[in-house]
Amino acid sequence: MSTTLLISGASGKLGQRVIFHLLNTHHIAPHRLVAATRTPEKLAHLTAAGVQVRQADFDDPTSLATALIGVDQMLLISTDALDQPGRRLAQHQTAVQAAEQAGVKHVIYTSMLQPDDSLIPFAPDHFGTEQALAASGLNWTILRHAWYMENLLGTLPSAIASGQWYTAAGDGLVAHVSLEDCARTAAAVLASDHQATNVHYNITGPEGLTTAAIAALASEVVGKPLQVVQVSDEQLIQGMIAAGVPEFMAPVWGAFDANTRAGKVAVVSEDVQNLTNQAPQTLHDFLVAHRELLG
Repeated sequence: MSTTLLISGASGKLGQRVIFHLLNTHHIAPHRLVAATRTPEKLAHLTAAGVQVRQADFDDPTSLATALIGVDQMLLISTDALDQPGRRLAQHQTAVQAAEQAGVKHVIYTSMLQPDDSLIPFAPDHFGTEQALAASGLNWTILRHAWYMENLLGTLPSAIASGQWYTAAGDGLVAHVSLEDCARTAAAVLASDHQATNVHYNITGPEGLTTAAIAALASEVVGKPLQVVQVSDEQLIQGMIAAGVPEFMAPVWGAFDANTRAGKVAVVSEDVQNLTNQAPQTLHDFLVAHRELLG
């Protein structure tokens, strides 16, 4: 029997790419896909292609119950509700409960590396969601994403322009992964007829790199010098605020460097390769592909 697959956050970048790969790489029939979003009007192109587009709001259990009717598998893409402490976890717990009540057989969740041992303020949202899934009667798969390569496109251009990259990450390693590889992996898990359940996968790039190594790659790609300047956590946060980062967000972004320095995201995994039969993109190749955005 053909299964029905729901992708939450379907109007977001990750959700749209997952749907692309389900349709074009795995050749899933459009009518088997449910694109769940708060803003169905943004997905008229998917409706035209035969995908079921359903309104779903994680703050509204009734809308989730309706969206999940007839769904066999659900990709639960973590929301971006960071404005109020605890809101995102509550949203995810509501989604898990709704999936269980709707008879969904399998939930795939996009988490983060080592959410149970992290300095990132929102890590408890992810770990709490993982715990909610483990305590439910659902089959589940956790995709623990490394930091996206795309995040570097928000950092590197200004650093390259000034010639200096201020960091508190020390010699900590990060195996950045592209959003595209995350989408390919999620689609592969959703499309598989024989996926393992109640398992965790680490979705990383192929190599852990220090900030200095990343700067060297960027410098090579753009042909401009880029000096890494190590600062304290407090200096980094104050520098962000001075550069216009909102005061409530600066400590969050600063915690990324502290977390890296502590070695809590140094994981390098072969799970992308094993799940998709394709090696993840290297950071060098990603930077070359986005050369025009770097400056």
